[in-house]
Amino acid sequence: MKINVVTNILDANNRIANDNRTFFDEKKVYVLNLMSSPGAGKTTLVEKTIIALRERFKIGVIEGDIQDSYDAERIAKLNIPVVQINTGGACHLDGNMIKETFPSFDFDNLDLLITENVGNLVCPAEFKIGENAKIMILSTPEGADKPAKYPLMFAESSVLLINKIDLAPYVDFDLKKARHDALAINPDLQIFEVSCKDENGLEKWFTWLTNAIENFQQNI
Repeated sequence: MKINVVTNILDANNRIANDNRTFFDEKKVYVLNLMSSPGAGKTTLVEKTIIALRERFKIGVIEGDIQDSYDAERIAKLNIPVVQINTGGACHLDGNMIKETFPSFDFDNLDLLITENVGNLVCPAEFKIGENAKIMILSTPEGADKPAKYPLMFAESSVLLINKIDLAPYVDFDLKKARHDALAINPDLQIFEVSCKDENGLEKWFTWLTNAIENFQQNI
């Protein structure tokens, strides 16, 4: 009996993600894929980034959650175009989900599209969406062992934001270990220690992102 093997689902997703990337490049829109576990501070980072950069760049946001629209409602209060994707149980966003949002945006009037992925430390790293960069947030209450336990998230990311650094002394977070293990996985990883609550360290993140967008738009 012959067994038919279906092509890897990641291959199918990659084709759609590549099409998305071609579209984004044509529109000169820089795309972030923001990843973390639940509660690490993704939405607060998105809010702070919008407030800091909206005078310089036109920004849109895609919010990914299993259900509910709470995060999208927070972003909408900033008068930013935002689309909510409810995955209905899926632990990540994929290329096709992102493509389905295209009619909701005026891409000719966007410079930056921030996609806040579903809170998860495994699947979001495996599924491309057409992004220019994956950004990882690790909050100090989660512990310094996460790079060693979930290496793919850190291997695939361009930037690691160690958030809630203000809580590090109270949760016994080993900053040296977290940095060492993350860089052992990805020596090119940019690491910023930040507190989205009091905005400590965020200026370096804003500078990195501003340079990334401008370099992209100049060289595309």
